[in-house]
Amino acid sequence: MATIRDVAKLAGVSVATISRYLNKSGYVNADTELNIKHAIEKLNYLPSVVARGLAGKSTKTFALILPDISNPFFPELARAVEDVASTYGFTVILCNSDGQIGKEKNYIDILKSKNIDGIIFASNTLGQEDVDKLASFNIPFVCLDRAPTDKSCSVVRSNNREGGRLAVKHLLESGSKKIGHIYGPQDLIPAKERLIGYEESVRGFDWFSPSLMVQGDFGISGGIKATEELIRRHPDIDAIFAGNDLMAVGALKALHRMGIQVPGQVVVCGFDGINMTEITEPELTTIAQPIYDMGALVSRILIKKIEGTIEADQIYELDVTLIPRESTKRSG
Repeated sequence: MATIRDVAKLAGVSVATISRYLNKSGYVNADTELNIKHAIEKLNYLPSVVARGLAGKSTKTFALILPDISNPFFPELARAVEDVASTYGFTVILCNSDGQIGKEKNYIDILKSKNIDGIIFASNTLGQEDVDKLASFNIPFVCLDRAPTDKSCSVVRSNNREGGRLAVKHLLESGSKKIGHIYGPQDLIPAKERLIGYEESVRGFDWFSPSLMVQGDFGISGGIKATEELIRRHPDIDAIFAGNDLMAVGALKALHRMGIQVPGQVVVCGFDGINMTEITEPELTTIAQPIYDMGALVSRILIKKIEGTIEADQIYELDVTLIPRESTKRSG
């Protein structure tokens, strides 16, 4: 790993000059600035790592990068992350990437230069190049919920595939004869795993058809559109398993608009266990992830990585739980 002295040597200037350039604390002529810039780029030098090493202490700050702060699932995660961080004396910087690769990479670049101690990613856009860079710069990081399994990093997630199976099992036990599934974007590992759990559970039934699976966008509007498409394809459907709670709320809204009674004619089950499911009409049955526990665990793991008390990367998979409510309670 390059040091400030390596940069000074390559640029042909003193360490003090490099320091003035980095901190913008004094005059450096244009030619020298250009030489320093080229040396930094050639050596792939990261000032924040060196500063942290020279100071011999951390900034007691780490970042949480979320893909969509408007989804209630993520603020609930963030609360747990912040609660645990606070008990250890850490401050959390919240970054909302809107699921955009460019925005996330920009956050990473900014955080590198701010002496950040570590990063939690709740995103599917983290690539192997980003993983390698963070590792080479000695910036600890942990992935939460959405991280692909082929990356070299620690991951905290719930058992999404088993959750899909649990949803189908509950719907069948409620008396359902034909179950449709609204699945989320397939570039997201949780959405893909929940779809697999559904398909594995229903493909042996005579009534099953691939047309019973319709894609949503993990939002309410996507749930509405997908439900309308499901009913158009299969007017005799009597159950819907939505891949997250927001799409399930959309399903409730679409069914109400169409004059289809829930749970009288169609039952609905969501996935996540967000607080919103308690205030819908009817209250929504859901497969609940241990959201707070996931956020607390990922925070503790990152802090241990920062402190150097844990090094090995592994996958931490937490169990999900069925919360049955009015949306799947058939009468009689």
